Amino acid sequence: MTVKKVDLGHEVFANCYVLIDEKTGESAIVDPAYFNEKIATVFKDAGVGNLKYILLTHGHFDHILGVHGLKEATGAKVVIHKDDADFLLDPDKSLANGNFPEPQIPVEADITVSDGDELFLGDEPIRVISTPGHTMGSVCYELENDRVLITGDTLFCMTAGRTDLYGGNESMLIESLKRLIALDGDYRVLPGHNRETTLERERARNWYIRRMVK
Repeated sequence: MTVKKVDLGHEVFANCYVLIDEKTGESAIVDPAYFNEKIATVFKDAGVGNLKYILLTHGHFDHILGVHGLKEATGAKVVIHKDDADFLLDPDKSLANGNFPEPQIPVEADITVSDGDELFLGDEPIRVISTPGHTMGSVCYELENDRVLITGDTLFCMTAGRTDLYGGNESMLIESLKRLIALDGDYRVLPGHNRETTLERERARNWYIRRMVK
């Protein structure tokens, strides 16, 4: 599977990724925080064609503001953990009540997921790993065949997600991080903010993991 980061052109937004199954052309977009005609061209240039899923790592505004427009334009299924589904309808919970490039337009989730659920692009599985802590419904998406882990705001390069916002819980975050670092072998880690890293590097060097987990 091809996995690419795409630039949404605004620093307030989370990292957005596209997943493309080369055999079928089916694709998914992870955390589209912005969508307009220009962004539609960006996605097209990245190779997004048959968009099957809009995958959300959690419900904060900087990950979801483009969901309504993208769904309207493509008909893709909106996927979010069941515990964060109401963030898509409530700008107080998503923290979207601020001065952002576009308002939050409510949108219903099409698929609510739980730990261990699998979605498919072609024959390629995308496994849901529940990682509460940043929010109650935070998840990571594991592409085991490609050794890729999309971690949202749970695990970053050299640090971890904050827990002082609505739904945050530090003890849960610690347990989620323990679960991630216990995965077998190494993974390419694609976080919700900042730069790409690897799971092996974070096991050894992440200050949050070293102080709070091990």
